[in-house]
Amino acid sequence: MTITLSVRTALWRADVARLASAVDGLVPVVKGNGYGFGRLLLADIAAQFADTVAVGTVHELVGLPEALTPMVLTPTLVAPPTTRPILTVGHAAHVAALGGWSGRVVVKLTSSMQRYGSGTDLVRTAREAGLDVVGVSVHPPLAGTPAEHAAEVARVAADVDDDLPVWVSHLDAQSYAALPPTHRYRLRLGTSLWLGDRSLLHLCADVLDVRAVGAGTPAGYRLAPVPADGHLVMIGAGTANGVTPLPDGRSPFHHRRRRLALHEPPHMHTSMVFVDDDPPRIGDRVDVQRPLTMTSVDEIEWL
Repeated sequence: MTITLSVRTALWRADVARLASAVDGLVPVVKGNGYGFGRLLLADIAAQFADTVAVGTVHELVGLPEALTPMVLTPTLVAPPTTRPILTVGHAAHVAALGGWSGRVVVKLTSSMQRYGSGTDLVRTAREAGLDVVGVSVHPPLAGTPAEHAAEVARVAADVDDDLPVWVSHLDAQSYAALPPTHRYRLRLGTSLWLGDRSLLHLCADVLDVRAVGAGTPAGYRLAPVPADGHLVMIGAGTANGVTPLPDGRSPFHHRRRRLALHEPPHMHTSMVFVDDDPPRIGDRVDVQRPLTMTSVDEIEWL
């Protein structure tokens, strides 16, 4: 193994269960890389407490438990071969692309984020095209507070027929519970559900090689000179895992509470760092500072 996600299993499962039990109408989100855990693993867990999961695209439908109804968050321009999933439409062109497909859809309404979405007239357009409209969706931006997001949901949904459920995102359990009782709601949760308590999760990578080098020694893909006498440390994590420098260019690696300086940017499966003294040893683990939503791990370690 090279890059590992360690999970304090009992506490993490309890944290997920606590939030799941607090939200009526919860729709767990398992899109993308499955928040570092993998989509199918999270879908299997979600099937224990939910009837529906949300995935990112129609390409993420394969392998989901049969007991779950998948809801696809991103509009598609090609109808899937089955009517099992609930699709999202946010434009008349999305409806037209589903011509001949007679499954269920959620109509995305325009929010302040301005990413997809139309007015409530798209509900009629979708129905006239033979689609089964099972709800509308309001997706506020990340910016702002949960209370502001809830206020936007209420404002956007004000003209929606009360027989249509309103699917929402970016609300916490408290602001969701406080939504006006004019509609039924479903809350999509991903990050706060699976990554709610980051102290229960630890991302690390193996040290695969260590070698002493002198100042000025050329090393790496570009043969950049080593800045001083010290050690080059090869870490088994790179761009293939989604590991890159931090936005400010600093190294994402730490060892013994010390940031390890990158000798060069990470490559596919290895990152080369420079340590002047007291380097980690082969087989040690170094901490990796990366968002789990952007990281592909090689192994999950259940503690």
